Amino acid sequence: MATDPRGGRAAISERVETVRVALDLGLVRRAVVERIQPAVDGGRFPIKRTVGESVVVTADVFADGHDVLVVVLRDRPVAGTNHGAQIADVARIPNPESQITTSLAGWRETPMALVAPGTDEWRARFDVHAPGWHEYQIVAWVDRFLTWRRDLQVKAAAGQDVGMELLEGSMLIRDAVARVTSDRDAMELLERADRLADNARKPDRVALALDDHLVTMMASSADRTHATESAAYRVWVDRERARFGAWYEMFPRSAGPDPHRSGTFQEAATELPRIADLGFDIVYLPPIHPIGRSFRKGPNNTLVAGPNDPGSPWAIGGPEGGHTATEPGLGTLEDFEMFRAEAERHGLELALDLAWQTSPDHPWVREHPEWFRHRPDGTIKYAENPPKKYQDIYPFDFENEEWRGLWQALLDVAEFWIDRGIRVFRVDNPHTKPFSFWEWFIDRVHARHPDVLFLSEAFTRPKIMRYLAKGGFTQSYTYFTWRTTKAELTEYFTELTTTEVAEYFRPNLFANTPDILHAYLQHGGRPAFEARLLLAATLGASYGIYNGFELCEARALKPGSEEYADSEKYQYRKWNWTQPGNINELVCRVNTIRREQAALQFDRTLRFHATDNDWIIAYSKTSPDGFDRVLTIVNLDPHNTQQGFVETPVDEDQYTVRDLLDDVAYTWHRGWNYVRFDPGVRQGHILCLPKRPI
Repeated sequence: MATDPRGGRAAISERVETVRVALDLGLVRRAVVERIQPAVDGGRFPIKRTVGESVVVTADVFADGHDVLVVVLRDRPVAGTNHGAQIADVARIPNPESQITTSLAGWRETPMALVAPGTDEWRARFDVHAPGWHEYQIVAWVDRFLTWRRDLQVKAAAGQDVGMELLEGSMLIRDAVARVTSDRDAMELLERADRLADNARKPDRVALALDDHLVTMMASSADRTHATESAAYRVWVDRERARFGAWYEMFPRSAGPDPHRSGTFQEAATELPRIADLGFDIVYLPPIHPIGRSFRKGPNNTLVAGPNDPGSPWAIGGPEGGHTATEPGLGTLEDFEMFRAEAERHGLELALDLAWQTSPDHPWVREHPEWFRHRPDGTIKYAENPPKKYQDIYPFDFENEEWRGLWQALLDVAEFWIDRGIRVFRVDNPHTKPFSFWEWFIDRVHARHPDVLFLSEAFTRPKIMRYLAKGGFTQSYTYFTWRTTKAELTEYFTELTTTEVAEYFRPNLFANTPDILHAYLQHGGRPAFEARLLLAATLGASYGIYNGFELCEARALKPGSEEYADSEKYQYRKWNWTQPGNINELVCRVNTIRREQAALQFDRTLRFHATDNDWIIAYSKTSPDGFDRVLTIVNLDPHNTQQGFVETPVDEDQYTVRDLLDDVAYTWHRGWNYVRFDPGVRQGHILCLPKRPI
């Protein structure tokens, strides 16, 4: 039989020696800390919060025997991470414990409490107050003083002689003197130790030992020599807009009066008051860079463009420049900065598109051919998504031999626009670029600009979408567009808001995009647009629409397609923003409600409620303090009247609910209440429920 070279007596001796060394070094750790939550992939990735939010931390903590445990939650802001600090390091993902560097401030400690006796589950919370990195950990130890105090109390209550116990307590207090920093505290502790050891003061020694002030003093100088410290877990803290906001997507080139030329930034600026009046927070522009001429696409994605066709904005780059230039038809960089300033004057933040690809005419194709993938005949490979072909777009090769130069150039592009006041980016197809690039890229941006937000436009498999969110993306597009039934919506948003996913994946619910016109909107008429608006704006704290949604634009390129007819992606469009049948008033009212109701500005409190009709969906949200509650009920059928009963989450025999959409009040009762929806009249309720006492 083969012998394990590390087995038998040699292995036992080695383990005994390890224990002996640990004892000699004072490293015995009796407290065990397990199952710390929240933690994403065991701490490999950070959880996410926004300024002012709380982190509720739980853990299983226990020790051998019956001694008293003290468990504290520690947190602090930190200067940054080692993660992604240099391009040369991007291939080496650090250990989670090594990703925190120098602290900006000392630890703040919060006592943890048992969730319930006998569970060994402890809980505490802390708040975060500034963008950037934060860290937290759990420290636990067996407290000899508290154990002694508990046993003394039990024995004294039983009438036992506690003389020796009082002497033991005196010794514990004397030991603590060496750990206090105040001479005054040291003198007070020595005095108390003397009094406990003085047999002449028997009547009051027990009361003195159990005094709450003594407990407080001993806690401040607790013996943590053998404390167990968990690994530090990271929190990335964003500004509020990362959690809550309404997005509006527009093509500035369609804002001009002449349908045969591009609108300019100055002309597009005249649209900003209308967008602000609708109640949006962010205006998102597709790429604003020069558009290539080679293989330019024509209207409706035809392969041949006419001399005046503008082409796709995502075919970036021409003789006028690349990712740091503006399309001449839109104007100059100075014109762009005017547009941004005008947006800010109207309370709007500007978001730009980061599309890491080029047209065949981009300067980088000539200057850095090594950054692209080549065919055997030497030509550069264009983008494909069979059966679709994008001859006007060249993808980058992120694994080329000169990848460091490419990665740095892309970071420089982002810094260029950040220097011009941009703090929000929508990122095109991030799932087609390496995950390690995004971790490095976002970390480098955040090292200088912790207020910058990144929206991931990745309509791909769930695990890939989640991994991008873990790797640093602030928000993520979702499957909301394709979730149209009560069962689909309930299952999907329960997952997004009540599971571990909620710790790192922030959904942004776009009701439509230039690429996606769902069949529900194509065939549902105005009621379908009303229903999807109500759902997007109340299911998600962040949501968005692409312009034309408010006009109920529903013309598809062809049956079975989700492409818009006469898509703005390939041509100019002239819009009549007040045409009959628009839902401008509803959009404005819904956005006003979102700003007034704190409950709608968070996702984690979303809860679904029973209805007896599968065409009717009901759900509520609560403000973080539990005071404000909003109940949304929507008719998912855009064609027919639907009615039924909804089980409401109010524990009162009779109460009043007020519809925030039209300010109509209803008297409801505990349990089930009746609703009716007539398409064309009312597609849903946003109800303010009775406030809970704080």
